[in-house]
Amino acid sequence: MTQDTSVSCPVTSGSVAAGCPVAGGYDDVPAPLGPESLTWKYFGQWTGMLQGPWAGSMQNMHPQLGAAVQQHSIFFLERMPRLFRSVYPIGGVVFDGDRAPKTGAEVRDYHIGIKGVDDQGRRYSALNPEVFYWAHATFFKSTLLAAEWLGGGLTEAQKRQLFDEHVTWYRMYGMSMRPVPASWEDFERYWDHMCRNVLEDNWAAREVLDLSTMPKHPSLDWMPDWLWRLNVAGMQRFFDFTTVGLFDPAVRELMGYSWSPRQERLHRLFGAAVHQVTRVLPRRLLMHPRKRSAWDRAHGRLPADSPLVETPARNLPPVEYRDDPHFYSPKV
Repeated sequence: MTQDTSVSCPVTSGSVAAGCPVAGGYDDVPAPLGPESLTWKYFGQWTGMLQGPWAGSMQNMHPQLGAAVQQHSIFFLERMPRLFRSVYPIGGVVFDGDRAPKTGAEVRDYHIGIKGVDDQGRRYSALNPEVFYWAHATFFKSTLLAAEWLGGGLTEAQKRQLFDEHVTWYRMYGMSMRPVPASWEDFERYWDHMCRNVLEDNWAAREVLDLSTMPKHPSLDWMPDWLWRLNVAGMQRFFDFTTVGLFDPAVRELMGYSWSPRQERLHRLFGAAVHQVTRVLPRRLLMHPRKRSAWDRAHGRLPADSPLVETPARNLPPVEYRDDPHFYSPKV
């Protein structure tokens, strides 16, 4: 038994119907990605956390997205819970099968009403199709990086396959498809253009890269403050290395980072070492819970209509935000 995903919500062009899988991006609910896809292979691995500051900073360098985060997000008050819980619905857009369009609609709807004017007088909206697609483009790029840096590499044919799959993935949100590049080559040009001509060195991107004020995860309240500060200092050095190594040269220049051939070699060796370690670990151990449960449903270990795995209570937003429709806050 699978969930009924038939389209029954009234939709008008350019509008968002809250809770409806369709908001103008397609005429019928699309077929989701499945376990035969390369996206299922490379996305949703715990090793993806190594790319967390890269993904967050790249997203926030977009002027509109960065302004939205600065003015509306509580991310910097609860970085670790926010990161860990967000992976559940974002991963669900890939892994939820027939329920993926509904999950995509929920993720989209968290952004309803997030709009305003930035500190330079420029208007922004989180549901601007170009802004929403940029966030998705970073997820796609992170999948490519996971495969190339930590996964042993990709052929050109596999890159094109992942591009086609990322289009299917994006359709799950029900957003306008207007900003989506038409081909892999077009995406490469789009990405280069964004890095060179659109992204900005702004407050939100810098805050993602600066871990010095990161509060402890609730599960680490037992840790003395002095030990946490030492831990954060070590994390800062480590993630500076991993993140700057993933930046395009144009982004490094934008953000004022240098990068030597020696650092590049070490970065590649680190990725290769992670790849070798993960080859001998149990595959299920490396999967995020949302992905692992999807594999179990796809291979008959769980019923197809089993409840979706949601974030544990330790990752929920602060109590005062749990009824806010802008936040993913399941009843757990």
